[in-house]
Amino acid sequence: MLLPIVHAGEPVLRQQARALSPQEIRSKEIQKLIGHMRETMRGAPGVGLAAPQIGLSLQLAVIEDRKEYHKEVSAEQLALRERRPVPFHVVINPRIQSAHDGQTVEFFEGCLSLPGFFALVPRSHSVRVECLDHRGKSKTIEASGWYARILQHEIDHLGGHLYIDRMRSRSFSSIQNWEKFWKGKPIAEVRSELGS
Repeated sequence: MLLPIVHAGEPVLRQQARALSPQEIRSKEIQKLIGHMRETMRGAPGVGLAAPQIGLSLQLAVIEDRKEYHKEVSAEQLALRERRPVPFHVVINPRIQSAHDGQTVEFFEGCLSLPGFFALVPRSHSVRVECLDHRGKSKTIEASGWYARILQHEIDHLGGHLYIDRMRSRSFSSIQNWEKFWKGKPIAEVRSELGS
């Protein structure tokens, strides 16, 4: 079942989401919700979806970066972004423990809750995340590159934050203008042209 995705301005997107207990996670309701979120994310399509984006203030997100999504991205851009396929998984009650290398990288990001726009967003290159999985079991995720960016983006949603809170505001652009002016350009060149 495809669920409606709420857009910027909905109060739920600005709330600190509620943690889930292991018992709740194993419930039929949450297991069913995870399935619906997976379908909704794929239907959008997107690489991540947090429960607040479907109107539920819960510390739950689904993530998947399918190989088929990479077809429209050049090999050079995939390498630059360190973007590789990420299998479907669930993160519940996540906490970012550390940014391993202290390195920050900037790329354009979009969001299903802000359709039609992109902006440059600085993010940690690598992260370590402690969370619960879809069975309520503890797990640690070590991620770098694009996968680390996806995790940070989704975890932001669970804390009531959107990428526009972190973006380089001068880079905020419609998708049409991003494609016309910035797509494929080196980030340093984009920043120079925007004076940021």
